Amino acid sequence: MYINVIGAGLAGCEAAMQIASRGIEVHLYEMKPAKKSPAHKSDMFGELVCSNSLKAMRLESAAGLLKEEMRRLNSFLMKCADKCQVPAGGALAVDRNLFSAYVTDGIKNNPNIKIYSDEVTEIPSDAITVIATGPLTSDALAETIKQRFGDSLSFFDAAAPIVTSESIDRDFSFCASRYDRGGEDDYINCPMDKEEYLRFYNALVNAERAPLHDFDVNNPKVYEGCMPVEVMAQRGENTLRFGPMKPVGLVNPKTGHRPWAVLQLRKENSSGSMYNLVGFQTNLKFPEQKRVFSLIPALHKADFVRYGVMHRNTFLNSPKVLNADFSTKENKKLFFAGQITGVEGYMESAASGIIAGINACRVLEDKQTLIFPRQTMLGALSDYISDSSVKKFQPMGANFGVLPELENRPRDKRERGAAYSERAINTMERFISDNNIEV
Repeated sequence: MYINVIGAGLAGCEAAMQIASRGIEVHLYEMKPAKKSPAHKSDMFGELVCSNSLKAMRLESAAGLLKEEMRRLNSFLMKCADKCQVPAGGALAVDRNLFSAYVTDGIKNNPNIKIYSDEVTEIPSDAITVIATGPLTSDALAETIKQRFGDSLSFFDAAAPIVTSESIDRDFSFCASRYDRGGEDDYINCPMDKEEYLRFYNALVNAERAPLHDFDVNNPKVYEGCMPVEVMAQRGENTLRFGPMKPVGLVNPKTGHRPWAVLQLRKENSSGSMYNLVGFQTNLKFPEQKRVFSLIPALHKADFVRYGVMHRNTFLNSPKVLNADFSTKENKKLFFAGQITGVEGYMESAASGIIAGINACRVLEDKQTLIFPRQTMLGALSDYISDSSVKKFQPMGANFGVLPELENRPRDKRERGAAYSERAINTMERFISDNNIEV
């Protein structure tokens, strides 16, 4: 007996390893390298197509709590991330190529996983199946899913450019983490005064954008979490200064003052030879990206090794389609995992793969599937994507707002986060023990 897993992205790899670790054979289908989506470049598994940051590590943060819960469940990807971490202040960022290499090696060297380099266009009926094809599901399979379940939704996603370290003008930049969190060289900060910012802003909002090809150009749904910087800027002159270019928590040591606006650059790889423009996802034409972003003083000589791109993302209307165990309402032997379910973010996607993998095994063994407690971040996200009362479903990432309220809610934000996390971890530990979950 075996279980199918379709897609070798973050969710698919987590699901496959959870299943394989329980001694069950996995048939893992991945269309790369023969075929790639517009956003994928690498032949390796677990490719990070957007940022190389896996968000905050602090346990009192929602993102940090999610990662800790994943560790308690023997997350394969957390082990890979720990091996190739690069400095990023309070965030967990990785060398993306090393990360994918570790993921690929782990999957390929597992004797319980058989890899098929094929594009799946129909939903298999031969065995229990986990579909983890992500927000960039191939057109043929996406059409099959749409015909079967209906209400398929789409939105736009965008990736940020990457520049070489040596091309950043250090005379116009300084190294520091916001509020001095993390190492002082985790971020390169590119400050701007008011005049420089307004020159950049006006160029940005008037710059020429790339054609969207097969996208719905007349009514694009841009998801807030990955909004192109030029779209965000159109909301107002100061929007970026309260968003990705906010100067709070930073003082330019060369002037002794807080800048008017700041672009932060984060290490893209462990050697520090490349940096990405934090929060600068974009769909500007490549020459326009070079022209506009070079108006930032520290980037006036920047060498762009990758320009930003924009691509279509597809996800289910999960409250109508999925249960909280990530199985479909119509067939308990068919599971979905990853961003196609409406969980938003790298680790959120991977975490859903853990749950789908565990529950696929339990179905094979004729056991009751597990619904994680809402007091945990995993349980809260599972509850959100399956909540039939949600009428206008949109992707959701880890945040404390999805958790049940605390009985004695601290006023201090950090204390409140710590309290949520303590309750969640204690609940998760009891849940793992009570249900004899193999970790």
